[in-house]
Amino acid sequence: MRFPTPLLQQCWFLAGPTASGKTATGIALAKQIGAEIISLDSMTIYRGMDIGTAKPTLAERDGIPHHLLDIRDPHEEFSVTEYMDAALSACETIVSRGRIPLFVGGTGLYLRSLLRGVFEGPSADEPLRQELESFAQQHGPEALHTRLAEVDPVTAARLHPNDERRVVRALEIYQLTGQPASNLHQEGPLSPDERPRHIYWLNPERDALRDRISQRVDAMVAAGLVDEVAQILKTPHGMGRTARQALGYREVLAHLEKGQPLSEALERLIIHTHQFAKRQRTWFRNIEEVTPVPLTGTECVAEIVSRITHLIRN
Repeated sequence: MRFPTPLLQQCWFLAGPTASGKTATGIALAKQIGAEIISLDSMTIYRGMDIGTAKPTLAERDGIPHHLLDIRDPHEEFSVTEYMDAALSACETIVSRGRIPLFVGGTGLYLRSLLRGVFEGPSADEPLRQELESFAQQHGPEALHTRLAEVDPVTAARLHPNDERRVVRALEIYQLTGQPASNLHQEGPLSPDERPRHIYWLNPERDALRDRISQRVDAMVAAGLVDEVAQILKTPHGMGRTARQALGYREVLAHLEKGQPLSEALERLIIHTHQFAKRQRTWFRNIEEVTPVPLTGTECVAEIVSRITHLIRN
């Protein structure tokens, strides 16, 4: 499944690792180019998951329309194909209003799928999935991830062991087709004259990003992250498998449901966030269509936007 090329060429993209300043920069850039923002984040789709996903508030959006936020409840699943369909619909609506679709977020899989298409693969095999999930419950997610690494090391290298849903899917594809998902999902980039011209990723220096991540975790806790998770758990359906894997939520769940001391849970959250940012860098660095925007980490939003417009001029 690929996006229609003429529509894709009208889109802008702003990606980057967590805590790199994408949200504020995206809003400022949208004002400058006459855009509406489409979320490029796999977790801001969930209602009620606001603090842990750093979802922009209405005040922070500053009048810029945002799309694909709060479109699912935390117990529901949402596939990449469903995201593509929703993104296409949002793009068509935005363009019909004479505005520019600006994708902003940090989910590398979504970005790659938009630019290169998505391999849908064979239909789900529920008995096989249950077998794989039971294996993970009995032996742990690391053991399941090791099984994947033995048959598809490329996919295993980009998936965290805790991302059980995607690890299971990759093993399912291998067992149903006899081929690694990484071999089947070989859609290459569009030619330079077909691809969008404006695809950027914010690339702050590592030390600066580490400081921003620590500050973000502190701010989330102060804003009520633990209470947010507790309130979701009280809803009739609670949290589904995908929502439970969200960064910040799985660590707080370990505190609320398993009794892990909060201080330990938050320490693990900081470690996991650093690891996540590293994986995001790898994703963006390996997508040749994306232009990096080097940052020291001290720039204000106006300076970052200016740096992007400088790249456009040159």
